[in-house]
Amino acid sequence: MTSRAERIPQKTHKPLRSRLYALARWLHLYASMLSLLVVLFFAATGITLNHPEWTFGTTTTTHTYTGTLPQSWQQNGQINWLETAETLRAAHGLKGRVSDTRADGQEASLSFRAPGYAADAFINQADGSYTLKVVAQGPLAALNDLHRGRDAGAAWAWVIDLSGGFLLLLALTGFTLSLFFRKTRTAALVTALVGALVLLGMMWQTR
Repeated sequence: MTSRAERIPQKTHKPLRSRLYALARWLHLYASMLSLLVVLFFAATGITLNHPEWTFGTTTTTHTYTGTLPQSWQQNGQINWLETAETLRAAHGLKGRVSDTRADGQEASLSFRAPGYAADAFINQADGSYTLKVVAQGPLAALNDLHRGRDAGAAWAWVIDLSGGFLLLLALTGFTLSLFFRKTRTAALVTALVGALVLLGMMWQTR
């Protein structure tokens, strides 16, 4: 008759190799699922960035507006940039972040920037009259600017950083997984070495 202690299954510790393999596989699987759309986006826009001669989706429209700001936009020679920007935004449906404010006593200017979008206002400080030029590029140009991180804001900068981290994790876990398979380990290492040498050679040629 067996005792109660003997009937309780004993926990066995898996070897370190098995635990490393399971961790690498888990990280690789879920990181790839989380970053799938990110990889597709940066892969596609990387190709379009490399071919500026492709013109589909890059149609540019330009509009010029004129008007006069309310008197409160400037008091005692001091410009209320926030009110000025919001007045222009409301009047003309502008988008993007405000940047490049400038004033020299005669003319003031400010710009609105977003991916694939630019609006520049030039204001006569004597009477508040302004000329506004709005340039809107097509959706492909906007996507290319997102790839670069141009005029996309701090939140998108975090997206780019996190995307880079996920891609780095995918590469490292994928390389780690290849080391666990004896039959293909040598071929994987040789392929990685050849790929690294080719990349370094191409980088050297661009100098």
